[in-house]
Amino acid sequence: MAHYIEELREVIRRLHGVESTHVESVPVKESFQGKTVWEGLVEVFDLHGHPETHRAYAWIHETDDPKNPKRHVTVLHIPPITSAIEAVRAAIVKEYREQEQKS
Repeated sequence: MAHYIEELREVIRRLHGVESTHVESVPVKESFQGKTVWEGLVEVFDLHGHPETHRAYAWIHETDDPKNPKRHVTVLHIPPITSAIEAVRAAIVKEYREQEQKS
């Protein structure tokens, strides 16, 4: 688990340019029309010195791409995103839109 958290802290450092402290792990299950579309742990981090927010949500999920088997996701705590479940919902919408643009 420590390696997983450190990996996410490195992604936050690279993408957002700030150090972070792990606060908690939040289990999230998101369903749509009765089907589970995402289930896992969202890691919550406090950010140090970020100009817009004090918090970020992050996780890693598997992909179907053998060249990039893992995808790192970070979502900043900026309204309307103010919780782990809202971060997951925002990431699902973003991923869906990206898939639509590829088609």
